[in-house]
Amino acid sequence: MTATTAFKILTAEQWAVFERDRVFRGAPVDIADGYIHLSTAEQLNGTLAKHFAGQKRLIIAEVDLTRVADTIRWEAARDGDLFPHIYGDLPIEAVIGVRPRD
Repeated sequence: MTATTAFKILTAEQWAVFERDRVFRGAPVDIADGYIHLSTAEQLNGTLAKHFAGQKRLIIAEVDLTRVADTIRWEAARDGDLFPHIYGDLPIEAVIGVRPRD
């Protein structure tokens, strides 16, 4: 893949813990699946609609994939699209942008 950034959708509570701990080890679904789910810019709206519909106080963190390159695997998921998955922790230093989504 050629994308150099991807997005992690977090609840406000998850973001607060991430900021405090300086590392994100995953949401419950990430922990259950064994990797941290990310979406590309093109996949983001579909992920929001499918997995976060009706939720408020979400945080969208933009992740620099070059900073976690050793832990990224591109794997087929929804509709066969390749999604970036982090097999490991996400350090706060890899987050290059944050925006709220209410």
